[in-house]
Amino acid sequence: MSTTPTRVFAARLAGLPVFDPRGDQVGKVRDVVVVLRTDDRQPRVVGLVVEVFGRRRIFAPMTRVTNIDAGQVITTGLLNMRRFELRTAETLVVGQMLDRKVRVKSSGVEGVVFDVAMEQARTRDWMLSRVALQEPTKGFRRRGQTHVVEWDDVDGLHRREANQGTTHLIAALAELKPADAANVIHELPPERRREVVAALDDERLAEVLEELPEEDQVEIFAALSQERAADVLEQMSPDDAADLIADLPPETAARLLELMEPDEAEDVRRLLEYGEETAGGMMTPEPVILSPDATVAEALARVRSEDLTPSLAALVYVCRPPLETPTGKLIGIAHIQRLLREPPSELVAGVLDTGVDYLHADATLEDVAIFLATYNLVAAPVVDDEGRLIGAVTVDDLLDHLLPEGWRDRKIGRA
Repeated sequence: MSTTPTRVFAARLAGLPVFDPRGDQVGKVRDVVVVLRTDDRQPRVVGLVVEVFGRRRIFAPMTRVTNIDAGQVITTGLLNMRRFELRTAETLVVGQMLDRKVRVKSSGVEGVVFDVAMEQARTRDWMLSRVALQEPTKGFRRRGQTHVVEWDDVDGLHRREANQGTTHLIAALAELKPADAANVIHELPPERRREVVAALDDERLAEVLEELPEEDQVEIFAALSQERAADVLEQMSPDDAADLIADLPPETAARLLELMEPDEAEDVRRLLEYGEETAGGMMTPEPVILSPDATVAEALARVRSEDLTPSLAALVYVCRPPLETPTGKLIGIAHIQRLLREPPSELVAGVLDTGVDYLHADATLEDVAIFLATYNLVAAPVVDDEGRLIGAVTVDDLLDHLLPEGWRDRKIGRA
């Protein structure tokens, strides 16, 4: 370990790639695991939480870490792929230490922790050595003054029950994709999870909820006020909101639908009419719908919306008015890949793919899978008996229903 820096700030390790000796990436660092002591002595760093491919989190002992530098972590490659579980005596630096309220003994300065430094001792053990903290904002300052002090000069970190805020963890979560942020929240202790959920804004919480297992979704919703739960449901995609509401007690579900905005609630109610494992049950009622006189330029402008997933943006649906589901008769679909080759002034109706059948709401998962595979599609229209568009089913929604229960916790790819 001669090339390893003498001091590494733990929070800055989060997100760094982890490689085996051959240079193959095996995952990313998500947290640092330490064992606190009953006195003020420096805690020992026992390992890293590493997210391997497939979003499974495992424990990498520090004895398996051969090098740490500014851009990567290298291990011996001999890692146990069993799912990480935090033991009673252990603490997560990012998940449980950031935002702790602490006091510097020598000066009396108070602040919150925004990072913790770890150093390798002569025994070759890694220890937490210094604490970076930030004072509260004073007067007209935008940010409070920061300090880096010795571990044993800080009061408030060696007690596991110390008060803790969420500012810096929320900031770290903001840098992650929703699926990765969901993984962090999934691993947090219950009390810490409730604090983080309370601090997230409704839109971000909705994004994260869509990526969490059903049991986590229900647990989080049980702790929210009904008014906030309704607001969060409005921020979720209607199909995900319908799936979540279907898992709640009937009286709770009915009350939340009453509290939602009428238009948002109506979309969810329509989806709840269909079986969960049917095209109607997993479709979204909000695909990109255009009128017959829309131009290619209009279509391309619509699919540029950052609110659309890649699969929803792959097709536009040309319908007779009205242009909100359930629409008028579906005339045909247009592939964005085809529209990119057409003049912007061309009418979308002139380049429609009308040579495919459409799915009906009662189509089974197998029907949907066969349809998408047959026509090489990542999304498909769902129509009613009168040929009106009522929604679109996407390949990612199909996979959510086809994969086995607990698939989010399973690893794929290399060990």
